[in-house]
Amino acid sequence: MSDLATAQNHAFQLARTLMVPVTLFRSGDLLGVLPSSELEDGEVEAIAEFDPFEYGPAH
Repeated sequence: MSDLATAQNHAFQLARTLMVPVTLFRSGDLLGVLPSSELEDGEVEAIAEFDPFEYGPAH
């Protein structure tokens, strides 16, 4: 599994655990995840946002 795919999976799981939207972003050569409410527009290169309320209940 690629680094990006692993980061996306972990970001999605974090959003489901915390029950808050999180943003996966790139900073230089690294990937990071923060709650979306803590990021300003244009502050980082956003790759994806994961909102736990967009998906159905966990099985």
